[in-house]
Amino acid sequence: MKRAIFAGTFDPITLGHVDIINRALPFFDEIIVAIGVNADKKTMFTLEQRSNFIKETFSQEKKVIVKNYSGLTAQFCIDENAQAILRGLRNATDLNYEQPIAQTNFKIAKVDTLFLISAPEVSNISSSIVRDVMRNNGDYSSLVPPTVRK
Repeated sequence: MKRAIFAGTFDPITLGHVDIINRALPFFDEIIVAIGVNADKKTMFTLEQRSNFIKETFSQEKKVIVKNYSGLTAQFCIDENAQAILRGLRNATDLNYEQPIAQTNFKIAKVDTLFLISAPEVSNISSSIVRDVMRNNGDYSSLVPPTVRK
């Protein structure tokens, strides 16, 4: 089985995340959307809310599984028998950030990272921007899936 891990905090899931997952589906038998748990990181949404947003967004897609994890993503890949880590890139800054992480994950777990370039219409979206718009009562409906808009 070809399995990929798409890891993040997903606070909240955005249309950029949805774009990457949907475009990666043809390449894998299963994509585990792995919500990283970090007790030191303050999130806007609870772990349960974030998990529900993703599960509801992909309720019709059997190949998308949602799990929580803590610790190293490389170790989670080993534990889940995943052959790849999936990452989306919006710009060169993302690549510069992600490249050494990908190289380290390969060194630790022999797991490859597959990068997909974000579609132009969602390349400006990040969870931190969405949270800022939400905190300031702006219209975020074009940035997140319907499950987050409820």
